[in-house]
Amino acid sequence: MSDAARVADATGNWVDTRAPSWSRPYLRLSRLDRPIGSWLLLLPCWWSLALAAGIARDISQLPLNIALFFIGAFVMRGAGCTWNDITDRDLDAMVERTRSRPIPAGQVRVSQAVVFLVAQALIGLAVLLQFNRFAILTGVASLAIVAVYPFMKRITWWPQIVLGLAFSWGALMGFAVTFSRIDPAALALYAGSVTWVIGYDTIYAHQDAEDDALIGIKSTARLFAAKTRQALMVFYTLAVVLIGGALGMAGSGYPAWLGLAAFAVHLGWQIARLEIGDPALCLWLFKSNRDAGLLLFAGLLADAVLRGA
Repeated sequence: MSDAARVADATGNWVDTRAPSWSRPYLRLSRLDRPIGSWLLLLPCWWSLALAAGIARDISQLPLNIALFFIGAFVMRGAGCTWNDITDRDLDAMVERTRSRPIPAGQVRVSQAVVFLVAQALIGLAVLLQFNRFAILTGVASLAIVAVYPFMKRITWWPQIVLGLAFSWGALMGFAVTFSRIDPAALALYAGSVTWVIGYDTIYAHQDAEDDALIGIKSTARLFAAKTRQALMVFYTLAVVLIGGALGMAGSGYPAWLGLAAFAVHLGWQIARLEIGDPALCLWLFKSNRDAGLLLFAGLLADAVLRGA
């Protein structure tokens, strides 16, 4: 298969090497060749489920809910990316890293992408319908943020805030599923996740900073520029403090606090390693946030299991 058919920053993955050739453009539209975004959407969901299960002292539904959120996160991230590629097709054609995406590369027509978007959204809806009415309405409410996100980089220097609001929505969903309500602990967890997303997506955006400047796309990477390290210190510190507030309100035990400590150390390591002029390093550090999030989830899950035993 020719390199031209591949997305520039996702070569050599299973989509390129094992998936049927007819499916590859659609799998790329949904970013299954780059699952890191799905993981980053999923992790606040898992944090919230585990934290809520610890409060309820009941883990009986946790395995099923973890599995349902896994499916939902991957499908809805795919739908969101398809929507993003439809709206950004002209801009993507002007950026080196994104011009090989399926729509600007001519591998998928816009009409085909729309049909694929609807199909993914229906699967996501099927997952959402497994939960209570409050959780269903809470999940549907997130679509408004997802819909406007692709346009934010055209009008504000802070599109990462809107991305944070969308990607952190799962921090509310675990409580909605477990309690049919959103507690103060969920709101603190949500706020902490938003600041985490702002931080890691700023790192990600430094890959495109030069191209973005040429075509007028705004981002916190361009806004912070040489002061990115200091900005990350602020946002990552806020993430740890706010998530710690959620743990305190939830009455979490020592495993959760150990998970938060490991999460904090990982974020500090990212700040220490960052070199904004090195796109490959920026991508690697961005991807490492999956590991940071899993460390926190491991602590929250262990705490839930101990409290629910």
